[in-house]
This record gives sequence, C-alpha cells and structure tokens, in this order.
Amino acid sequence: MDVIVQKYGGSSVATFERLETVADEIAASRRAGASVVVVVSAMGGSTDELVEMGRRAWNSQGALADRPAQPPARELDMLVSTGERITMTLLSIMLQARGLDAISFTGSQSGIVTTERHFDARIVEVRPFRIQEQLEQDKIVIVAGFQGVSREKEVTTLGRGGSDTSAVALAAALGATSCEVCSDVDGVYSADPRHIDAAVHLPHVSYEHILEMAESGAKVLHSEAIRHAERHSVKILARRTGDRLKNEARETAVTKSVDAPEGAVVADDSILVVHTDASHIDKVVGALDTLDLRPWDVFGGRRGSDRSRLLANGAREGRCQSRLSRGGTWRASQRLRRRREKLEVGEFGGAQSSGLGRHPGSSRRRAARCSRTPGAPYNANHAPASGR
Repeated sequence: MDVIVQKYGGSSVATFERLETVADEIAASRRAGASVVVVVSAMGGSTDELVEMGRRAWNSQGALADRPAQPPARELDMLVSTGERITMTLLSIMLQARGLDAISFTGSQSGIVTTERHFDARIVEVRPFRIQEQLEQDKIVIVAGFQGVSREKEVTTLGRGGSDTSAVALAAALGATSCEVCSDVDGVYSADPRHIDAAVHLPHVSYEHILEMAESGAKVLHSEAIRHAERHSVKILARRTGDRLKNEARETAVTKSVDAPEGAVVADDSILVVHTDASHIDKVVGALDTLDLRPWDVFGGRRGSDRSRLLANGAREGRCQSRLSRGGTWRASQRLRRRREKLEVGEFGGAQSSGLGRHPGSSRRRAARCSRTPGAPYNANHAPASGR
C-alpha cells in the first residue's frame, strides 16, 4: 500500500471546526486506499501565545542586570512543543470517533533526531520504526511537527516553518509517494492572489525556483523543507485544505525539473532578480520599464544553460547602485530581510522564476541523492545510516 504524508499548517487546524474538516479529509484519503501519515502544526496563534507565556514567567520577578533577556531556550522548547501535541491528540481522537484506527506520536516518538541547538535545531536523521509498525497495523499515524529530539535526549524545535521540514523528512524516510502540504491556498501562484487579481496558478514548479521564492520572502514552503525534498527527490504537492472533499484537485507539484510556461516574481522597491530564457530578455526589459524599474545587470545562469538572470533596481529609489557579484546579490537580499520589509509579490509575464538571490553555495550545492529502500533510516545530509 502506498504511503502518503500530509502536512496541515496552523491555519488549517486553527479552530475546532477546521480540525473537523482536516479529520474528514484524512478519512477520505485512508478510505481511498492509502497508508496515511499526518504531520500537524500547533493551532494557529498558539505558538506565539506559549512563547509570550514563557516570557511572562521569566519576567515575573522583574528584570535583573545579571540575567539574560530571554528565558532558557531548553525550557522554551519544552513549552512550545506542547502546541503541536495538543493538535495531534485532538486529531487522533476525532479520527477514532469516525471509526478509524489512529495513533499520535511526538517528534521524538517518531524517530526525528536533530542537532542540539534549541529553538532552531536541524534534522540529522529519521528512524521511523514506530511509525512503520503502526502503518503495518493499518493505523493512521498523526505526528507532531516542528519538533524532534537531540542525541542527548533533549526535546528540540525546528524554528518557524519547521513542520514543513518534519513532513518532508518523514516522507523521505518512509519512501512516500508524495508529501502533501495543505494550507489555505490551492498551490503556488505567479503572484500573491490576495493582492494581484491577475495571478496565475502554477501547476508545476521546480525545487530551485520555489526555493528562490521562499528565500525571497514568499510564504510558499519553508526553505529547509525544500532543500530536504530536493536532496532526497521527495515530490511535494501544495494543496488547499478541504479541496479533496469537494472533488477539487487543483494543486502545485514541486519536483526536480520543470518546463513551465508561467513563472513568478518576488520583489520589493529595492532589488529584483528574474530568471528567464535568454531569448526573452528584451520582453523582460520592456516589462521592467512599465513597472518603473530599470535593468541593471544581466549575467548567465549555470554552465551549459541558456538561462540568464536579470537584476534590476528601483529607478526612483536609487539604492544598490554598485555592481553586485552573485555573493553581493545574496548579501543585499540578507540586508533586505533583516529590515523585515514587507515583500510585495507581483506577476511578471515572461519570467520563469524569481528571487532576491541567495548564497551561491546553498543554491548550487547538490548533495548525492540516496538510493534508499523504504524503511531504511533517513539521514538528512548523506546516504542512509545503518542499523537502529
């Protein structure tokens, strides 16, 4: 029986009523014949509430000069990890109420092993033996996302967006046919549909392109999850929660290589990077002019590729006037991100993909893909580990 991993974010499980919808959708997937593993986030807003509670507890005796400004990171991890545990148990109970066998697991019970860093850990391997045992008994497994356990047996969390990474890592470890990331939108668009009426739905996007969008500020998928997916060839399907119940199957498939007719652009007032075919440069330059942006730098893509990258900056702003190298582009994007400016996402006709740029090491690095049998321990960075 094929295994699918479904991930439901905070907005999908924000209320009891939305949890009911998620439970109905999982039940439909199970009745369709799939073995289902579900990764859930905390109910929308609850993580922030837990963090604030921790800070209030830390400051209950007032500020002290010899004490750090923030609560101990270990205790915060213990605290915020309870948010996902609430969601997973409620969802498991709802599924059992519908006559389905289900069981909930924390990140540590699921075998998600991380680095020692609290509040921003990285997954190093997944040993999903307990999950496999439950799947063999035809149970639906509900996993608390965003969390794991270090080799020192300490509870850790993966940082914002960590549930995406949990889901992809489990999909790789279990040899799942796909990892469905369910949210309040039915996939990836060429622009933010909440702000741009002409936004076009993208049925297919490559790992490279969606990584650039994510690192440029577009809230599509977590960048760390995309890297895991690319490294282990995990197919991601971005879907809207509840569409399966309405027989609406529109989605965006994220895979290795895509020749898509449409693309997306993420931009702000200062800097814009567009990937496009070399033959479309004139068209892109004309489009830039209509947006009051002027072409600034053009340089080639990968060796042997006919793709070029166009860099432009706002003519009225006059910022970033010096010529940037690839590394310089990345540094400029980091400065923008540090300022926490709200990025405006807009459609850009002839472009295939976009982003503010990223460190050349991260964008060009390609780890050897694993030829792994389902059930073998998953190592986040290298070939599968051996043994339990």
